[in-house]
Amino acid sequence: MNIEVLGALDVRENGVRVTPTAPKPRQVLALLALHADQVVSVATLTEELWGGTPPRSARTTLQTYVLQLRELISGALEQGGAEHGDSRRTAKDVLVTVQGGYLLSSGGGTSDVKEFDRLTALGYEAMDAGDFQGAARQLRRALELWTGPAFADVQAGAQLRTEAKRLEETRLCALDRRIEADLRLGRHRDLLAELTVLVGRYPTHETLRGQYMLALHRSGRRSEALETYQRLRTTLVRELGLEPSVDLRRVQRQILAAGPEDAPEEPAVDAAADGAGAKGGGARSRDTRGVGSVDVGGARGSGATDGDGDRPLTRP
Repeated sequence: MNIEVLGALDVRENGVRVTPTAPKPRQVLALLALHADQVVSVATLTEELWGGTPPRSARTTLQTYVLQLRELISGALEQGGAEHGDSRRTAKDVLVTVQGGYLLSSGGGTSDVKEFDRLTALGYEAMDAGDFQGAARQLRRALELWTGPAFADVQAGAQLRTEAKRLEETRLCALDRRIEADLRLGRHRDLLAELTVLVGRYPTHETLRGQYMLALHRSGRRSEALETYQRLRTTLVRELGLEPSVDLRRVQRQILAAGPEDAPEEPAVDAAADGAGAKGGGARSRDTRGVGSVDVGGARGSGATDGDGDRPLTRP
């Protein structure tokens, strides 16, 4: 079974699409597909379908939706069995009834969520090792799996909405780290167009704003870097009554201290460091995201604290 949820829902058995068009069965399949090879309880499915006010016929109706899904799966299995001469697997082997719930068996197939998790783990490990080329490559591959918001064409209930938010957060984390890796490789000019769009889409996301400031400054656009900080500060103070984070303020002070004459050139990256890490790089933990510890000049510095410590920018 091949499962895609990072965008439109697409579930295929033997290459045959088994995604229903009816909204409720589609919700059931989406939740089962996200948790493929794991039991999803009847209670969880009921909450997804009807929230806190299920009808008296909820269990019977859910069973009807499961039967409809099995009919689609059965058709795919028959088609695949005829093509490959193998019809041993049945619909009940794929969508399994277990005590208290249901399980969708992937049969060792693919899942875009699992592949995303695998690639991001490799990317984070590469970042920890100082291998910024490898990190950027793996995280870019992970992000390319997304074709739109998770469950984009599914009428989501409470469970799927929560899962979609969780998945979006993992996407933003991977995006943060991929941009950090690209900054460390001196790709600040290449990042400007992307970061311009991102800070417009996420106007109070301080990590992205700090990365945008660094990219602008390293591209010789110091005044614009300082202006984007002031715009964010105005927004935070006016709408939330908050000042920018310590880390973002540190980036602003570093840009001010650098001066216009210090607009950096491309940082040197050791060509042999693709597997061993960029020159001067060191291990970093997965949960630290790097604007606060990336020097405004492009190379990773000693982490000037300006009296505020040396924590990286974090998402608000």
